[in-house]
Amino acid sequence: MVLDHGYSCPEAGKAVGVGETAIRRWVEQLRAERGGITPQSKALTPEQQKIQALEARIQRLELEKSILKKATALLMSEDFKPGRL
Repeated sequence: MVLDHGYSCPEAGKAVGVGETAIRRWVEQLRAERGGITPQSKALTPEQQKIQALEARIQRLELEKSILKKATALLMSEDFKPGRL
C-alpha cells in the first residue's frame, strides 16, 4: 500500500489494523527485497521466499553430505573392521 499505492505509513497502519512502526519495518524490508537483498527475517516477496527455501535446502544437503563423509571415513578405518569387537 505504501510503496505501490502512495499511502503514508500511518494511513496504511490504520487501514489494516497494524501499528505504524510495524508498517515502517515492512516497507523497509520490502524495499530491500525489491532491491535484491535477501532478508534475514522471513521474506515478503515470493522470489525472496523461494531463495530462502533454496538456501535452507542447500544448508541441509551440505550437512547431510558432511555426515555421510564422516560415516564413510569411520567405516573405512582400521578400527571399525568386522570381527574387531
